Amino acid sequence: MKVHRRFVTLLTAYGLLLTPLGCGGRTSSLLLERQARGPIVEKPAIAQQVRWVLEPATQIKTQSGVEVTVTYAPLEFLNQFFSNQKVFGQFAGLNPYFLEQIVFYVKIANRSGKKLRLDPDQFVMVDDRGNQYQSLSADYSTALAEAKAPVGTLTRGLLEDARPGYFGVGLPVGKIIGKPQQRFALLKISNLQAGYLYDGVVYDGLVAFWSPHQQTQRVKLFLTNLKTDFNANDWPQTTLEFTFEFTAEILPRQ
Repeated sequence: MKVHRRFVTLLTAYGLLLTPLGCGGRTSSLLLERQARGPIVEKPAIAQQVRWVLEPATQIKTQSGVEVTVTYAPLEFLNQFFSNQKVFGQFAGLNPYFLEQIVFYVKIANRSGKKLRLDPDQFVMVDDRGNQYQSLSADYSTALAEAKAPVGTLTRGLLEDARPGYFGVGLPVGKIIGKPQQRFALLKISNLQAGYLYDGVVYDGLVAFWSPHQQTQRVKLFLTNLKTDFNANDWPQTTLEFTFEFTAEILPRQ
């Protein structure tokens, strides 16, 4: 009887834990933000589940000894990318992104002879309907995953892992956060991060945005505010901006 009471208490506490995560019907404030700066009437057709075809898929541009390669990363690209166990180890096998997002693979090769500073939070995508999209941090993908996750899935995981001893010491926390932890780890490993790139460094990673308006036909990707030519006081004297243009078409549903 005492074990039974602890089990009921455990499930009650577990339910309370899920509510702030979005699994109990509560949505993260991140998902309540407008997904683009543009006409508000465009909002219902933005960040929808869409599979895009962008052309040309891969583009390369060079300025002042800095070479930037951008490749559109569709679902097939991402599934293969995240299946690499040599890179992602125990976390491999899960694509942490959703069809409500559009993702680019970016590689930056600094051969300028000077250090370079990048900040992916400054990267922007613009569609041909007047909407501007800011790059998304890992928190947005995590919030979206939590909003989509059914309570029953996590509850089954909790019960399957339950065994004598758990109910006397508390929640099996590792089991509860297993998949969210995997998703967050993959995002942190793969996302392009802000910081300095010294001469000779080649750095790559992913950058994501909300999926553009469903009637979009062209998008521009601006990799902006890359700073270089730092003076003695470590103030940049030059700012680089790389622009990549793509035609956009929705892949017909199979």
